[in-house]
Amino acid sequence: MEKTAPTPEQLRRRSLQSGTIGAIVEWYEYTIYGTAAALVFGSLFFPNLSSGVGQIVSLASFGVGFLARPLGAVVAGHLGDRIGRKSTLILTFSVMTVATAAIGLMPTYAQIGVAAPLLLCVLRLAQGFAVGGEWGGAAIIAVENAPRRRRGYFGSWPQIGVSAGLLLGTAAVSLSAWLSGDSFETWGWRLPFLLAIVLAVVGLVIRLRATESPAFLAEKAKMDAEMEQRKAPAVVLFREHKRSLLIAIFGRFAEAGNYYLFTTFILSYVTTTLGAPRSYGLTASMIGAAANIALIPVFGALSDRIGRPKTFLIGAGIIVVTTWPVFALVQTGELWAITLGVVIFMALGHAMVYAPLPALYCEMFPTAVRYSGISIGYQMASILLASFAPALAAAMVLWTDGSLWAVIVFAIACTLVAIVAISFAPDRRHLELDEIDVTTLPGEHPAASLREAS
Repeated sequence: MEKTAPTPEQLRRRSLQSGTIGAIVEWYEYTIYGTAAALVFGSLFFPNLSSGVGQIVSLASFGVGFLARPLGAVVAGHLGDRIGRKSTLILTFSVMTVATAAIGLMPTYAQIGVAAPLLLCVLRLAQGFAVGGEWGGAAIIAVENAPRRRRGYFGSWPQIGVSAGLLLGTAAVSLSAWLSGDSFETWGWRLPFLLAIVLAVVGLVIRLRATESPAFLAEKAKMDAEMEQRKAPAVVLFREHKRSLLIAIFGRFAEAGNYYLFTTFILSYVTTTLGAPRSYGLTASMIGAAANIALIPVFGALSDRIGRPKTFLIGAGIIVVTTWPVFALVQTGELWAITLGVVIFMALGHAMVYAPLPALYCEMFPTAVRYSGISIGYQMASILLASFAPALAAAMVLWTDGSLWAVIVFAIACTLVAIVAISFAPDRRHLELDEIDVTTLPGEHPAASLREAS
């Protein structure tokens, strides 16, 4: 009996599942490193340093992964724009899983000496390389397969991957700590990393069922028919779409570093500086992540109604006016206050600026350079700002004798940069993707130049 061809709606659903589930698994794998770095990596891999300095170095190793993210963005962007979104996403997924499982199996400083922190950083770089190409692919495969009027909603679903990964990762670490008790620092911390192997099987099966988007297939067929030698997508991007790229880079400043300030840094701050139980930070992170997951699709749908830039700017304004009250709540050291502070940021400010980004970025770049454009823009912001935000914040606290005022100023200043950038972003929610391919921002070259012969 012949199989019935999947309907367009089924193909959309598969693409949405591929982008969302795959992103959740990859971000789980990426995020558990941050949780472990905040809780145990300082003593396990950097034991010869003082408590405060060891904590900073441990969080800095978290930032090392960001160094490889632009390289991952360039490589995955090139493959995604030339070969296909689906195959590139499978590649990034595989690299992430192998690196994560290897971290769970590696020896500590007490066992192999200085080789341990060096190997840890190498594996973190591999994680960074993988996630550098993950976000762009997951966003594109959801947006390019979405109906025009629902691109914001469809694109917002892979965005829950970060918080879902945080929620699952934090829950896994908490469960491991409970199961292993006093043995958490010897073997219990390894369990969340090894669990990634099981999750990866599920994610890989879902990704294999996805299909390429009509926009990419049409562009590839056009290029193949013309039989022209094309320039590398990254070269065309930097030459002809600089304005869009700058908007993409600086537009992330509202959430790129702030997300890690309100999750990884706060988890470290409440345990080391405030002396609160480890469970306080973990509980706040999990509840905040759950609120973030619930509201991101809501704000994605809102961007379909009022526009991506307007949705983003409202959320950025919320971050500016709530940053000081949120940190004031955290500084009380009370569980309810820490949780409320994290929820305010995650459910309102962050969710509102993060939800519209996939559709907004996809609508700024033509199909032939879309994977490269949104991946490089997103990851350049990561290395400029998000990479060492937790370590920088920890250093600020150390320099100011426990005060948070410098961290507050830093968070607000970064958000203001994003507000300026997104003020120049176009609202193209009413255009079809093929119309976007021949529509450019002022001063940029038309997409037709992508097909010029070298």
